[in-house]
Amino acid sequence: MRLNKNQKLIISCDGGAASGKSTGARLIARKYNLKFLSSGLLYRYASYLILKNKPKNKFSFLRKKFKNLQLKKIKKINLHTPKISSHTSEIAKVNQIRKILKFYQVNFAKKNNKCIIEGRDISTKIIPNSDIKFFFKCKIDLASKRRFKELRKKRIKIKLIDVKKSLKIRDKRDKKRKHSPLLKHRDALVIDTGKLSIPAMIKKMSLIIDRKIKTKYGS
Repeated sequence: MRLNKNQKLIISCDGGAASGKSTGARLIARKYNLKFLSSGLLYRYASYLILKNKPKNKFSFLRKKFKNLQLKKIKKINLHTPKISSHTSEIAKVNQIRKILKFYQVNFAKKNNKCIIEGRDISTKIIPNSDIKFFFKCKIDLASKRRFKELRKKRIKIKLIDVKKSLKIRDKRDKKRKHSPLLKHRDALVIDTGKLSIPAMIKKMSLIIDRKIKTKYGS
């Protein structure tokens, strides 16, 4: 089911590291012609900028960098190095940085009334009024294997056991951090990617989306 130019649809996707939310969100964006945004990629880019430039005032520096950020620019940079991953977990706990990136994400949703955004606090903090909320989950062993394969494809040398350790630490930090912890919104629909193939996941999400479009705009 397709949306016409006057119709609005905003979808939020949350979940832990390597839970399948990025894959699901990207494929749904392609299927329904929605603008796609990964908040995780924004945090990684912020880490990359800080590590590279070592600014005296991180907050004013990031405000300036994210004011007119072009997403195409981010895609050309390798943001999945172990150093960036570790640093990203640290800056994600800083409330002032979260506010800067929240401002960018909220504006993205305002400018693009047909969009899907994935992250860890999209439904609870960024766009709590989204039309559809998904919460992705899967067991740590499967998540670790997924991330390991992703990193190997990018020719990043790392052991599976180290990937698993990193994901455990990241998810624990995300769930226990003071500001915007990883939580399931009460209205979020659970997508257990450990029990679904990618086609089955997209089919399940599509049924929910089609139902919402029909309810909101009619057939």
